[in-house]
Amino acid sequence: MDETMKPLRIPPEMAIYAEKHEIFDLVQNLVTNLMVDKPNDPILYLIGLLKRCTVEVPRIMLLGPPASGKRSIARKLCESLHAIHITDTNLLQEDTELTKTALEYRDRGEEIPGEVWVSMIQQRLAKIDCFRRGWLLEGFPRTRREALGLQEAGIAPEHVVMLEAPDSVLLERGVGKRVDPLTGDVYHLTFVWPTNQEVQQRLELPSGRSLSEEQRLAELYQYRREVHALQRTYPSMLKTFDADQPHTDVYDQVLNYILSLQRTMAPHTPRILLFGPPGSGKSLMAKLISQKYNIVNVCCGELLKSVSVDATSMGELIKPYLETGQRVPDSMVIQILTDRLSRVDCTTRGWVLHGFPRDLEQAERLQETNFIPSRVFFLEMTDDVAIERITQRAVDPVSGERYHSLYKPAPSAEIQNRLVFNPADSEPVLQQKLREYWATAATLQGLYRDAAHINADQDPHTVFESLESRLVGRLVRTQGKPHISD
Repeated sequence: MDETMKPLRIPPEMAIYAEKHEIFDLVQNLVTNLMVDKPNDPILYLIGLLKRCTVEVPRIMLLGPPASGKRSIARKLCESLHAIHITDTNLLQEDTELTKTALEYRDRGEEIPGEVWVSMIQQRLAKIDCFRRGWLLEGFPRTRREALGLQEAGIAPEHVVMLEAPDSVLLERGVGKRVDPLTGDVYHLTFVWPTNQEVQQRLELPSGRSLSEEQRLAELYQYRREVHALQRTYPSMLKTFDADQPHTDVYDQVLNYILSLQRTMAPHTPRILLFGPPGSGKSLMAKLISQKYNIVNVCCGELLKSVSVDATSMGELIKPYLETGQRVPDSMVIQILTDRLSRVDCTTRGWVLHGFPRDLEQAERLQETNFIPSRVFFLEMTDDVAIERITQRAVDPVSGERYHSLYKPAPSAEIQNRLVFNPADSEPVLQQKLREYWATAATLQGLYRDAAHINADQDPHTVFESLESRLVGRLVRTQGKPHISD
């Protein structure tokens, strides 16, 4: 890229590479980790972060009232995601001074302060296994004060899952709870009963004192007092799930949410291709997209005409082809298109291209130039509709207004009598264009397998809404299990 050259052109490879490898998200993640951990040597820290593992590891908080199924869901999630499962029980099993302090509070019959829990969680999450594999924090934070304490400590989850169920269901679950002493898995006499008879025989009542109904109600009341404040603390990343359904369904829904990508702030430059038979509305859709999203509208036919009137060597070369109605050689069209699409406005704002490519060879040559579309749309309609739309349209030579005998008839007999019909809109000419389009449509659809197919035989605004719904935002990518580095 030469800043002394005008007009300035930016190689398409730059934006395509950045989007393909999610460079913006990578840098954002690195800077976020850097500002949270505040290492003494930032460079060595970033190098270590990139070497140890992917920066995209699960960071989950799983919240919910007593008996909502947090433990069962948390265990299955950690098995699927290979994340570290952190609970109050295993925090109190750590051999640290903080743990000893917490146990002293418990031995005196006092409640462990929230500040101590926050410090223990911070200490545990700083260990290398959480750093490499990610973590799931079950049942914390319990109060807004603890949540703010975790935020001050730099502990920021990617997802916050909140389970919810009616109090009557939660109270019933609390009565029939059983625990497998070997695995720690939680079961229930009514809702979740193991199929394995050996597991059934060794199930025990939960350890600790048995709670009365009044005590369980008190726990629920305490949770309800704090839940709204917790929801306000994590508004953008919290999602609530109905726990009053089979636990396998709850797990599937939660896992799907965890694996979903959060909305990114990465810049996205739309690169759109529009295909369709004559009369399908490609020019109108391109105009609407361009107007609403400030994207550059590139009509190949109009671009060639504008170049032909320029006093340039390329303009002189293509002028004879346009004047005689011959097809401009693909090499010239590609050169003109690449010149236009590499300009700063297309590179920074994006583009919507229509009228090219018309066949597989042109499409492949366009891909070779690295101008690869991020969205492809096929506007579909029957030949009968195309003929009806095109053959009955005309222009008023006085006002330049366009009319159609069915959709927009002339307002008076005087205007009707002076309407001019374009010979290119005659049915024989249109039939030939339709045959040419359908001869290559299947191969183009085979090349662009991820293209969206839009029914163009509708009101233009309906077509645009359907197209727009597939246009906004980045393409969804499939995310598998997090990478683990030993």
